[in-house]
Amino acid sequence: MFSKTNLISTLVTGIWGFFGGWILWGMIGDPILKDHAITSGLMKEMPDMAILAIGCLIVGFAFSTLYSKWARGTHGVSHGVQFGIWLGVLIGLGSGLIDHSTANILDLTGTIINAVIYIVHFGIMGILASLVYGKFSSAE
Repeated sequence: MFSKTNLISTLVTGIWGFFGGWILWGMIGDPILKDHAITSGLMKEMPDMAILAIGCLIVGFAFSTLYSKWARGTHGVSHGVQFGIWLGVLIGLGSGLIDHSTANILDLTGTIINAVIYIVHFGIMGILASLVYGKFSSAE
């Protein structure tokens, strides 16, 4: 769990979580999702960057740890992207639809758009984790 490979993967996926999230949700998703938000004032104008960075590292660590168990030593890009897509479906689509049914956050179209962003985000994260594990796990 605290292997060199997992810690490197945590750092790489955590950095992607931070900057990829900024690109996918901040730059691409925000203009699209604004029209689908049901509750105004829900999002902060400026996030707490320290808490955001810690959260991204936690996501990176959990993702990398789960990926390493799921991949069982086979660290190809296709395995990584599959894992990431499934995690994106779980969080983005599954949890998104549950949130849509229980809270006034996004309309259904916004929920689907957000799910697609999650799937892309975690798909790329899976590719990055697979590349790190493929490169460094044989060295341990």
